[in-house]
Amino acid sequence: MAIEKDPPAGPPEAEPPGTETPGVGPPGTETPEAGPPGAESPAPGRRAPGRRAGDHGRYGRLSRERVLATALELVDREGLSALSMRRTGAELGVEAMALYRYAAGKDALLDGLVEALYTELEERLAASDEAPEWRDELHRIAAATYRVALAHPQVAPLLATRMLAVPLARRPLAVLRDHERILALLRRAGLDEEATVMAFRAVTGWVLGYVLGDLRAMVDNPDEPEPAFRLGLHRMPARELPCLRAAAPTLARRGAPEGLAAGLDALLDRFVPGTGPGPATGPAPGTGPATG
Repeated sequence: MAIEKDPPAGPPEAEPPGTETPGVGPPGTETPEAGPPGAESPAPGRRAPGRRAGDHGRYGRLSRERVLATALELVDREGLSALSMRRTGAELGVEAMALYRYAAGKDALLDGLVEALYTELEERLAASDEAPEWRDELHRIAAATYRVALAHPQVAPLLATRMLAVPLARRPLAVLRDHERILALLRRAGLDEEATVMAFRAVTGWVLGYVLGDLRAMVDNPDEPEPAFRLGLHRMPARELPCLRAAAPTLARRGAPEGLAAGLDALLDRFVPGTGPGPATGPAPGTGPATG
């Protein structure tokens, strides 16, 4: 374990886990495990107020569930940049060292946040009956995923970035159960293995892309009441970007679950024709042939 200063007696490696480490800075700083070097530290021999070296936090004994729930609350409130082992420990009223039996480091906390969102997804799905038809159940899963992500917009980007960093077999079990759930529904639709994988990639990619599209930053100046200036359209060259400037006000609005469902149906129709919700009464707005 790398530390910023040796304790008064004994080499760093002799310090048993869970004991106080002099020179550790206050909440919000970070060493390779808990906060950056050079952070302001409390006086030697004293730990920050309200923090304990053991795994009994401010409200009782720690558990993995409590650690992840606290990390989730912190990121929901202050964003991913606020997350560190030290800050999470401070929120729980313990030293950062006390967390290492529940999360091996910040990357493990990030994976734990993904796990927490997928666990919440499972809880939402369990709160209502499973749809009898595979297609309706896929819609139910997509809608629940959308609601969970919008409930935790600061954490939602991890649903993409951690999948790029963590191999399949090392992902949290709640994530793998979601993969299994969708694959099984696509097999129920009658697809062979290759088509199932293609549809799985399309469906999961669409749901995640739709969520991130709804959560992307659009407002340039939140204090500006005029919509064009609020979006910063004056910063975009009108001659080079006429279509984007015209679409920006609409892009700034969330697409809503209806847009998610429409795109999902379009994808499923591509893989399993004739199983859609029924014939359309006419083209969707903006998709009909050009006139004039």
